[in-house]
Amino acid sequence: MKLFGTDGVRGEAGSFLTAELAMRVAMAAGVYFKEHSTTNKILVGKDTRRSGYMIENAIVSGLTAIGYDVVQIGPMPTPAIAFLTENMRCDAGIMISASHNSYEDNGIKFFDSQGDKLSSDIEEKIEEIFYDKELIESSQSRGKYIGKAKRIDDVIGRYIVQLKNSFPNELSLSQMRIVLDTANGAAYKVGPTVLEELGAEVIVINNKPDGFNINENCGALHVSELCKNVTAYRADLGIALDGDADRLVVVDEKGEVVDGDLLIGALAKYMNDRNMLKGGGVVTTVMSNQALDDYLSSFGLKLFRSDVGDKNVLEVMKKEGINLGGEQSGHIIMKDFAKTGDGLASALAVLAYLVETKQKASKALRGFELYPQKLVNINIKEKKPLETINGIGEMVDDLEKKGMRHLIRYSGTENKLRLLLECRDSKVMNEQMDKLVDFFKNALNN
Repeated sequence: MKLFGTDGVRGEAGSFLTAELAMRVAMAAGVYFKEHSTTNKILVGKDTRRSGYMIENAIVSGLTAIGYDVVQIGPMPTPAIAFLTENMRCDAGIMISASHNSYEDNGIKFFDSQGDKLSSDIEEKIEEIFYDKELIESSQSRGKYIGKAKRIDDVIGRYIVQLKNSFPNELSLSQMRIVLDTANGAAYKVGPTVLEELGAEVIVINNKPDGFNINENCGALHVSELCKNVTAYRADLGIALDGDADRLVVVDEKGEVVDGDLLIGALAKYMNDRNMLKGGGVVTTVMSNQALDDYLSSFGLKLFRSDVGDKNVLEVMKKEGINLGGEQSGHIIMKDFAKTGDGLASALAVLAYLVETKQKASKALRGFELYPQKLVNINIKEKKPLETINGIGEMVDDLEKKGMRHLIRYSGTENKLRLLLECRDSKVMNEQMDKLVDFFKNALNN
């Protein structure tokens, strides 16, 4: 069984992600981090899922058994864990969340002492330790060397200050009316507080978590309610976060969703015009629209592409010395202010752009037209190696002959196959997508 996917360990709580597995993963991580320890502290936060209680207690048990002291801070956004891990001088940070998934799932995300997500090499080492029963047993502490745990409830203020520092001091949101959808998730407190302290009039929706309603018909994946509220309240902007607030979806004043690639393009232009953009380009994933590449080129900027996952985006950003990157899905990394995708930091950058340029969102955030693109997710029974599927080579060759950009990959967090097609002729694209869907449904579900 492989533990780590594209974003930590994730699965259905109570079946795959049991208390036993969570404790053992924590012990394995503790063994690894002990080799590089400087403070003997690990930070643990979570989102608002009911299963977070079970998993948090299991993780604390595992870490203290290895001899670590644990700092528990309760429900907080994932980017807050990344920031606070470094800010509070911890050896590592752990976020308990399944991000945009429904409440049945949960996950465990790790950050190193610098607040960065772990590389694949480190995840592999932790996974090796996980399966080394003798090593885990011999690494457990005894007597006075067993670790302790304490809960701190006031660290939210540190993260709020960090977010506010990302917003230009000379600007104010006093003229902005904003509808904020917190997805009944981890940002239900910090999100409204930040926007209100910067002067905005904030209408908050879906900010009453009950343990089961996280992401339920709300937040970044379900924006219809937000769109209606933006127009009903005549708001200047709608902001939707996902369950752990590392993803942002923006709705303009007309109640229309702004595509993630358009958002990245707008931020790139804004930062480039003010000499804030570093590295001469932007990093996105293989999912991003070719039109973004062409738009950036018109300003002399280069688009670098990474594999899917904000961790992979960040690795390319570091390599190329770039401070803006993100995913079409809404994970946007403002590297000068955050170590991972941060929905609130990204939202503040968008708001600064609108306030400073005195433009409506519908104009400022739509600098170019996207090429027709279609993404389809297929539920599957098992993830067969794609190269072993009969006929896939011919299918791909046909796409390339038709000049289509394509991406066929398994989800790293769910039993789904993701199909992406992009073509300037939408009719041809839709016809080919229908063929692809039929082909893979037969190949993977029979």
